[in-house]
Amino acid sequence: MQGKDLLQLAEQFGNPIYVYDAEKIQSQYNRLTKAFSKVDKLRINYAMKALSNVAILQLLREMGSGLDTVSIQEVLLGLHAGYEPEKIFFTPNGVSLEEIEEVAAMGVQINIDNLSILEQFGTKFPNVPVCIRINPHVMAGGNANISVGHIDSKFGISVHQLPHLVRIVENTKMNIVGIHMHTGSDILDIEVFLYAAEILFDVAKNFKNLEFLDFGSGFKVPYKKDDIETDIEELGKKLSKRFNSFCAEYGKELTLIFEPGKFLVSEAGFFLAKVNVVKQTTSTVFAGIDSGFNHLIRPMFYGSQHHIENISHPKGKERFYSVVGYICETDTFANNRKIAEIKEGDILCFRNAGAYCFSMSSNYNSRYKPAEVLWINGEGHLIRAHETFEDLLRNQIPLPIPAASI
Repeated sequence: MQGKDLLQLAEQFGNPIYVYDAEKIQSQYNRLTKAFSKVDKLRINYAMKALSNVAILQLLREMGSGLDTVSIQEVLLGLHAGYEPEKIFFTPNGVSLEEIEEVAAMGVQINIDNLSILEQFGTKFPNVPVCIRINPHVMAGGNANISVGHIDSKFGISVHQLPHLVRIVENTKMNIVGIHMHTGSDILDIEVFLYAAEILFDVAKNFKNLEFLDFGSGFKVPYKKDDIETDIEELGKKLSKRFNSFCAEYGKELTLIFEPGKFLVSEAGFFLAKVNVVKQTTSTVFAGIDSGFNHLIRPMFYGSQHHIENISHPKGKERFYSVVGYICETDTFANNRKIAEIKEGDILCFRNAGAYCFSMSSNYNSRYKPAEVLWINGEGHLIRAHETFEDLLRNQIPLPIPAASI
């Protein structure tokens, strides 16, 4: 997409606004499938927690993707978007046995990550196909908040608990059809990922009726010029060869599954916001925009860096700015960032705004959530309207008696 296209969409639909480029999502999906083209049975399950708009789910469904879900509400959204139950994986953490049972009754593939729930579920439903999530105790993610395969992680069944796990399966006669791992996001070193994969292969040898192995995802995408990213092509070459040889050893052709979220949608997303005020203090020039961490929390939450452009005047002389929001506490998108000269009324564009941006938005300070637009075939299509005051009041119930009588 070009800056002029984004400016047109901001004018057409208002701001702040999220824009998603369908062509970029398609190219990322194709890149991943091409990297693993040597594997006969490959399945991509989009991790919809990254961006759960129904239109995006429908777009990925048309590409052939399945879904990775983490809540019963995500499962329901997937079904609403037209996915068949067997194309949906349910990989929750810390949910009740009742929620797992309810999802399993829908025909969705469940993935269980703790011994207690595994034993309870297997005792009640020994014939229901179950996947097991293993914690390989490998720190592959690039951020402590999003690395989930280390020894202190709440996710997965420890690989060191394998004897207990096998005993539960044998006692309950459970139908184990898959083994899963997810080491975390922003994977830089594919050798660490391959090391974790070997642990998964070793665990898989203990189960004789597997249908698939799920390697999670967490592939890093570039956030700035010359930024490093996961070498998908090299990973595809090495892991495909090893996976095929494991299938030969196992005596059965298994399906290789990935569950990418950020990799598919991050670079496809753009967040547009208008500059309300340019404020100079004794040491800083602030560009205050009509948004805040209620719309894009990742810089404050993770310390993530989103490239910011002034698309109203992209050729202007560059100056240093701190870009801040309108939330009534520290609300900073970028500190001391070099951006083309900013004037009040300019539109700033935040790159890599497709993953974990709108999906983590809120109504903090009673602000409205922004609209979402899908750019497809050279046109913008509104896929979520701007919220209104009526949306803030929805589901709120006024006091049944006059406040003065309390």
